[in-house]
Amino acid sequence: MASTPGNVCDQDKAIEHVKSLIRDFPDFPKPGIIFKDICPILKDPNAVRTITEVIAEHIRKNVPNTQAIVGLEARGFLFGPLVALNLNLPFIPVRKAGKLPGKTVQTCYSKEYGKDIFELQEDALTPGQHVVIIDDLIATGGTLVAACELVKQAGCQVKQCVVLVELEDLNGKENVDVPCHVLIKF
Repeated sequence: MASTPGNVCDQDKAIEHVKSLIRDFPDFPKPGIIFKDICPILKDPNAVRTITEVIAEHIRKNVPNTQAIVGLEARGFLFGPLVALNLNLPFIPVRKAGKLPGKTVQTCYSKEYGKDIFELQEDALTPGQHVVIIDDLIATGGTLVAACELVKQAGCQVKQCVVLVELEDLNGKENVDVPCHVLIKF
């Protein structure tokens, strides 16, 4: 695997390239929402590599005692496992209700355009573990707040949330009670 861009200027340039790939879809999934589509990033292996390596390096430097990476359905699944692999850590999925087998813990949450339920397998984490949660986007913060609640229900600590994109005008980070690291802001 290629190494993370060597200096801050190179890294900033690589992240700007990733940002340029994100496109807007107005009125999706409902009127008034401007959906940030990250799918074009997935067509660019260098962009995916950049995201994975920048996040992994951030965690190595800033959250060194991380013991598991938690990724949120659905687009947190795109980067979470790659980051976990890069860090040689377990990946733990948080899914929408009814998608995980066995006993689960769950919580309800509100997001920018609706309500949902998240679940975590009861035995997915070991009590006391330090985790980092990864998702693609923070809007109102509801999804990350719910994920943090599930991790706490499992007896673990969320040390940080890492997201690819932040919609700054919605102030979602203010609703999350752990530090949030963001790669790209709109």
